[in-house]
Amino acid sequence: MADKQADLVILGGGSGGYAAALRSAELGKSVVLIEKDRVGGTCLHRGCIPTKALLHAGEIADAARESATFGVNATFESVDMAGVHKYKDGVVGKNWKGLTGLIKSRGIDIVEGEGRLVAPKTVQVTGADGSSDTYTGENVVLATGSYSRTLPGLEIDGNRVIASEHALQLDHVPESAIVLGGGVIGCEFASAWTSFGTKVTIVEALPHLVPLEDEANSKQLERAFRRRKIDFKVGARFQGVEYTDSGVRVTLESGDTLEAELLLVAVGRGPVSADLGYEDQGVRIDRGFVVTDEYLRTGVDGVYAVGDLITVNSQPHLQLAHVGFAEGILVAEEIAGLPIAPIDYRGVPRITYTQPEVASVGYSEADAVEEFGADAIKTVTYDLSGNGRSAILNTKGAVKLVAQQDGPVLGVHIVGDRVGELIAEAQLIYNWEALPSEVAQLIHPHPTQSEAIGEAHLLLAGKPLHVHD
Repeated sequence: MADKQADLVILGGGSGGYAAALRSAELGKSVVLIEKDRVGGTCLHRGCIPTKALLHAGEIADAARESATFGVNATFESVDMAGVHKYKDGVVGKNWKGLTGLIKSRGIDIVEGEGRLVAPKTVQVTGADGSSDTYTGENVVLATGSYSRTLPGLEIDGNRVIASEHALQLDHVPESAIVLGGGVIGCEFASAWTSFGTKVTIVEALPHLVPLEDEANSKQLERAFRRRKIDFKVGARFQGVEYTDSGVRVTLESGDTLEAELLLVAVGRGPVSADLGYEDQGVRIDRGFVVTDEYLRTGVDGVYAVGDLITVNSQPHLQLAHVGFAEGILVAEEIAGLPIAPIDYRGVPRITYTQPEVASVGYSEADAVEEFGADAIKTVTYDLSGNGRSAILNTKGAVKLVAQQDGPVLGVHIVGDRVGELIAEAQLIYNWEALPSEVAQLIHPHPTQSEAIGEAHLLLAGKPLHVHD
């Protein structure tokens, strides 16, 4: 067993880990990046990228079915899952090769194997052949990511009861499916499968789908799902599942039963921290999550943590790839001694890539009222029916703004096809504490959906243009 030294040792090559590696190398540090699978992590191989490829394939299927709406005569025949997978895997493979090449070009040492923290700044790596080496860094970053959770007593078998990673590999379009969990992952698969022709029912324990969103966004998505014939039960709690001759039967606490070909368990993601030596070395753990401060320090000198693995000051943490990127960069710059500012997690854009998409940044109305008081808050909603580009795309939805009375915009909440592309501007509005009047004077290009952002701020500033009284 050899012990190798580096300025920085990173355990986990997903979004947060490789971002820390790239930025650290750019800043002149020697970096070892340890990954048991393939760099890119869950996002690239089992999450963001392949899931959105499925959703785009579903969008193409819907476009074929609905082509007559636009005066185009086309015939929809079927979904070829082998072809879908070829397309999806091609996108993933191209991104993976590009990322691997980029990492190597920066002089970063990629080590393949299972890593474990065996001293505060030392990671032991066991390779596929059983060989073992240790890597000691001046600093260590923990970036081991997350896994698909399940519920107590609910076993995921990968066949009839599946998680999202299994759903991405199905070799056929299921005739019917029950989705347990109406959050981002559950709603995205429900949307994609519906586009493919699956009959879907979502079961969500909380009162609305995408329950972390502003209630107006949730209701907009629910109306859209009803139009698409996606069934959902909210305020419904899972009790049990049993196999039938043709699939599964799910029983709810209410006594209702649902039957389908398969059950997708989409009840969130848990931290990958068990048996990795973290607690043994003094790293703080809370319900499996590594606890950090706002600078992503773990409490052990020189040891940081980023990504889905962490909770910041024991507060809820967004499990998003772009959050991991930002955290990796922050840690790299903190280690290099550069001036940094903690991340405002409320200012991070959030997107659910359903049809229609749900995008938001900042405070929900309920959160703003709780923090500032009802009298200090005002809201407006601009319907996309007044937006020319949305009419061309044949999409429904709205832009909702939450702002302080005579103060800055606190939240932007949008529903509609392709609106995820609008949320970057909304991020600037929130993070730069823009006043409605300041945004209202900006000129948005016509015809674009971005005009809806401008129109909503005109309305909030008291000078609406394309709005009926």
